[in-house]
Amino acid sequence: MIIKVCGMREPDNIRAVEALRPDWMGFIFWPGSRRCVTTPPAYLPQPPLKRVGVFVQPSLEEVVQRVREWKLDLVQLHGSESADWCRELKAATCKPIIKAFSIATSADLLPTVGYADLADYFLFDTRTPLMGGSGRQFDWNILDAYDGSTPFLLSGGIGPDDASRIAAYSHPRCIGFDLNSRFETAPAIKDAEALGAFIRQLVTCQK
Repeated sequence: MIIKVCGMREPDNIRAVEALRPDWMGFIFWPGSRRCVTTPPAYLPQPPLKRVGVFVQPSLEEVVQRVREWKLDLVQLHGSESADWCRELKAATCKPIIKAFSIATSADLLPTVGYADLADYFLFDTRTPLMGGSGRQFDWNILDAYDGSTPFLLSGGIGPDDASRIAAYSHPRCIGFDLNSRFETAPAIKDAEALGAFIRQLVTCQK
């Protein structure tokens, strides 16, 4: 099960979260986010942890530059980027793509079909004008209607009290989950103690 912690920015906080051994760490490059990063911090996580760049309607040139400067391992697209554009991006970066979809009803799963052969992963988040980070959950039962072959991460309002619920969640294509705003003491500042307790509880629940 992949654990992704998203919306990181501060060097000391990055180190503290990295010590908990999540699998992926996300850095948001969308200017509309309160967690936006503009320049690489003094410290970035090291392998085997993977760095994920999160973008909303970027230019191809921006993503290529960020991948190079930040040594990103994956690119997450959280806007309405077209399938053709994603194809261009993958050719330009040679990086796995995570395509995010905002979910409120089962109809929101229909667009995934057009990205099935392009995205390496999907991310299903709560529909919100904020493009994520709302701290609100959607009805996970909606995902019962997803019968595609692309694996996905579950996102949207997962918090410290959800470890047992996450451990009990089952879908043949769910490979992980994304943690963000409900583990923060301030935008882009994660509560490492709460994250650590959540991860330990999750491991216990899965035994």
